[in-house]
Amino acid sequence: MADLSGIYMVVLPLVLMAAVAEGIWLARSRPEGYDWKASACSLADLAGRQLLRFVPLAIIAPWMGLAWEYRFFTQSLDSIGSILLLFFGLEFFYYWYHRFSHTSRWFWAGHSPHHSPNQLNLSAAYRLGWFGRLTGSTLFFTPLVLLGFTPTVVLTALVLNLTYQFWLHADWFPRLGWLEGIINTPSNHRVHHARNPEYLDANFGGVLVVFDRLFGSYIPERDDVPCDYGTITPTVSSRNPFVINFSPWIDLIKDLRSARSLHEAWMYTFAPPGWRPDGEGLTTADIRRRAGLVSSKSNQSSQPAMT
Repeated sequence: MADLSGIYMVVLPLVLMAAVAEGIWLARSRPEGYDWKASACSLADLAGRQLLRFVPLAIIAPWMGLAWEYRFFTQSLDSIGSILLLFFGLEFFYYWYHRFSHTSRWFWAGHSPHHSPNQLNLSAAYRLGWFGRLTGSTLFFTPLVLLGFTPTVVLTALVLNLTYQFWLHADWFPRLGWLEGIINTPSNHRVHHARNPEYLDANFGGVLVVFDRLFGSYIPERDDVPCDYGTITPTVSSRNPFVINFSPWIDLIKDLRSARSLHEAWMYTFAPPGWRPDGEGLTTADIRRRAGLVSSKSNQSSQPAMT
C-alpha cells in the first residue's frame, strides 16, 4: 500500500502545534475552559493509528492492488482533465464513504471515535479511530483505481482531502456567507458533528457540500439551534482511547449474540446504528420522530440513521 510517510512528517507537526495553540487560547478565553483530557485522548488515538500503519493491511484489503491490475485506463496527472477527475471523483466517493460511515453500523463502529468528543476543536480532527481501514473503507475509493489512478495517488489525494478538513473543526470560526452552500466550512462541519435531532446525518462532503445538496443531506447551521456535540451512546463521553475504539465493537458483538435469526444478525451489523428488531431503537429516524420533527407515518421513518 502507499507510503505516505513524507506527507505525515510535514503535516503532523503543524497540526499538533495548531491544536495546542488553540487549546491554550480557548482555555484562557472561554468560561467553560478547554478539555485537555479529551485532547490527550485524541493524541493517544492518533498515536495508536500511526502504530497500526505498520500492520500489512494490504493483505486484509487487497482490492486496490487488484483494481490496478485490471484498470480500464491509465491516468496521468499532467493534464487538467485528469486532475479534475481525481478531485471530483474522490469527493464523490468520499461523500458516499462518509455517508455509509454514519448510516451503516459496521462502518460507524470504525468512524464513531471521531464523533466522540463533546467539545469540537482542532484536536478532534485527528481523532479518527483505530479500526476504520479494517472495516474495508478503502473499497469506496477503489473505482478511482479502476479509472486509472494508482493506489498511491488515490490515498495521497485522500490524505490531502482530510488535511483540508482539519480547520473545519475550529468551532469558533464564523460563517462564510455564500461559500457555505458550495464548500465544506466550519459552520457546515459543526452541523455534521452535532447530535441535535435537527442536525443528525448531514453534511458528509470533504472539501465540497455539492453532493450533499445533490443527494439531500445538506443542512445549514441555525441560529436558534446551537450545536450539541458528541454522539448518542453514553460511552462516547469517555476520555479513554481504548473505550472509544473498542466499545462500538463490543456492543456489536453483544447484539449479534442476542440475534434470533440471520436477518437480525445482518441488520444489527449493517443497518443504521441504533436499529432494534422491535423498532424502538435509536436510529436517526427514531430520534427525529420522538422529537416531533417527523410524523410516525412519515416515509422518513425508513431513512438511514444516525450520529
